[in-house]
Amino acid sequence: MVGTVRKMGVARVAIEQDVLVVGGGLAGITAAIAAAETGADVRLASYKQPTLRHASGLVDVLGYTPDGEGPLVDPFEAIDDLPEGHPYERAGADAVHAGLDLFDDIADTYEGSHTPKNALLPTHGGTVKPTARYPAGAAAGVASDTRDTLLVGFERLVDFDAPLAAAHLGAAGAPFRARGVTVEFPIELSADPKVTRFAHLLDRDEAVGGRGRGVRRALAERVKGHLDGEDRVGFPAVLGDDHPAEIRSELEAELGAAVFEVPMGPPSLPGIRLEDRLYEALDDAGVSITTGNPIVDYDGDGTVETVYMDRNGSRVPYVAGEFVLATGGLVGKGIDSDREGVEEPIFDCHVPHPSDRYEWFEDGAFDDHAFARFGVDPDTEMRPRDADGDVQFDNLRAAGSVLGGSDFAAEKSGSGVSLATGYRAGHLAGQRA
Repeated sequence: MVGTVRKMGVARVAIEQDVLVVGGGLAGITAAIAAAETGADVRLASYKQPTLRHASGLVDVLGYTPDGEGPLVDPFEAIDDLPEGHPYERAGADAVHAGLDLFDDIADTYEGSHTPKNALLPTHGGTVKPTARYPAGAAAGVASDTRDTLLVGFERLVDFDAPLAAAHLGAAGAPFRARGVTVEFPIELSADPKVTRFAHLLDRDEAVGGRGRGVRRALAERVKGHLDGEDRVGFPAVLGDDHPAEIRSELEAELGAAVFEVPMGPPSLPGIRLEDRLYEALDDAGVSITTGNPIVDYDGDGTVETVYMDRNGSRVPYVAGEFVLATGGLVGKGIDSDREGVEEPIFDCHVPHPSDRYEWFEDGAFDDHAFARFGVDPDTEMRPRDADGDVQFDNLRAAGSVLGGSDFAAEKSGSGVSLATGYRAGHLAGQRA
C-alpha cells in the first residue's frame, strides 16, 4: 500500500502497512509472524545481517537464574520468581509458551518441541549447556546419554580442539567416556577454511583423489580407525548446509555409530540453517521484507506516525498503525553508548543506566556487569516507558535484546526472550493495528 507523507513542505509517497517490524533477528521474525497470524498486513525492515548465523543454533529459554543457580532442569519453574522488569516478567509465562509453540511449528528439524524441560548439550569448548530446543543433528550428543563418545576435529578447523573438548567433558563429570582425535579432512584445504567450505564439499559429496570415492565415505574411513568401542561420534557442526540429515545418515552407516554435530562458535552452520528456515516462514506467512537500509528517523508525538528509511541518502517514508522495535542490544547497535550516556538511536526510547560510567561495569571480566542489562524498559504490553514510567508511544512495542532487565548471556535466555517478547509484541501489534 502507498500513501502520502508531507515533511518540511515536501510531499513523499509513503509505503503503508498495518504493522512494521524494525529488525530482522529472531525477535523481529517472531514478531512479524505473530502479527501476520492475526491477519494484519506486515512488513519487516532489516538493515544488518541478523546475528542468527553467528549463534550456535541452540534455542535457550532459561539455563540459570539471575543469581547464578543452575543449570535448571525446568526453566518454567523459575520464571515466576524472576525480578520485576525482567523481559519474562513483562511478557508473562504464557508468552514464553506461545513463542516456543510458534518456533516448534516452524522449526521442524529441531528436537525438544512441546516440552518445558531443558536438555544438556556439549559445546565445542567441552562445557555442557542447558538448552530448550536443539537441532536434530545434535540430538545424539545430549549429555544425559551415557554412551561412550568419540569427538572428531579437523586439522585445519582450529575452532574445535576435539581432544581438549573431550578432556573438559571428563573434568566436568559427564556420565560417559569421551575421547578426542584430530584428523585431516580428506580434501586438501587452505590454511584457514570457512565452515561453509567443509559443508559444501560434504553437500556435493565431492570426489576424493579422482577414484570416484566421495568425501563422505573417505571421511568415515579416516575416523573408523580411531573408534575404540564408542557408540557415537561427534563432529564439528559443519556436516552440510543443504543435506545435513543425509550426510549424518551416510556417516552413521559407514561408522556403525550414531553421529551428531557439536555446536560451534561463529560463523555457525546450524545458525545459518535456522536463519534460512525462519525467512522461509516469513514468506509463508505473507510478510513483506525490506533489507539493507536502516530506519533512521520518525515522526510523531506520543504516537509513531511515520518512520524514515535511509536509502542511498534518500529518506523513504513508511507508515503503519503499529510498530515493533527489534533492533538488538549493545552488540547489534540497537542500543548505543558513548561517553555521554546510553541511548536507543531510532526513537530515543529511555534506557535506564547510571550516570557515572564507572558504575556500568565491574573489575573482573566475569563479574556482574550493569551494562549487560542495559535496554529499554517496557510495560506489560511491551511499550517502552520513559524515565517517569509512562508509555512513550502508544503504538510502539519492543522485543528481544533491545529490552533491558536481563543478562541473557549469563542466564542462557537470549533466544527465549526473543521468542516470548517477539510473540507478545507482534501479537498485540497485529490485534491493534
